[in-house]
Amino acid sequence: MPTLDRHDDVFVLDLGDGENRFHPDWIAEVNAALDRVEAAGGARALVTAATGKIFSNGLDLDWLGDNGDKFQEYAVSVHALFARVLSLPLITVAALQGHTFAAGAMLSLAHDFRVMRADRGYWCLPEADIEIPFTRGMSALIQARLAPRTAHEAMTTARRYGGSDALAAGIVDQAVPEAEVRPTALAIAAAQAGKAGTTLATIKARMYAGVLDTLRDKDNPLG
Repeated sequence: MPTLDRHDDVFVLDLGDGENRFHPDWIAEVNAALDRVEAAGGARALVTAATGKIFSNGLDLDWLGDNGDKFQEYAVSVHALFARVLSLPLITVAALQGHTFAAGAMLSLAHDFRVMRADRGYWCLPEADIEIPFTRGMSALIQARLAPRTAHEAMTTARRYGGSDALAAGIVDQAVPEAEVRPTALAIAAAQAGKAGTTLATIKARMYAGVLDTLRDKDNPLG
């Protein structure tokens, strides 16, 4: 399950060492960690990382298979997590040490910056291959955070981007050796920790107003 540590002004949220799929209990733990980050006050930033070969493989399809009647409620909770990360009143950096797929890739896009391992691991939106259409909220998030050409390619072809390709496409901000992923993310976050607060929150809320409204739509989350 996710864990939260603090290194000076930077909180480090480690999503776990497995597939880090969006099980309801996992989502609850991530939200509990974010509660602590938001309540801290003062200079602070967030690095979201993971341990092992996978950053996150996205939605918990096994759980959904057993709980199909809760799909809408589940979608609302996933969208709410995306919206929360996108609008946090502090700088956020995703440290992508391994495979980052589907909703895991979308979670990375909700962060302000992304650092990816250069030599191994893929960033991918596989929905076109697995025949699960993006919700309106997911589409809005992806298209707000990626250049139109990249969003189109990623969403319609399910391309798997390695670190260097992801950097060239503007999906990530840096591609570095494995050992440098988390330290680089920490350095980016630490340099921006002083910006945390209401002004940054207002900037994000206005910048992504349309996306946030769509993600927070509880009446028609599936689109």
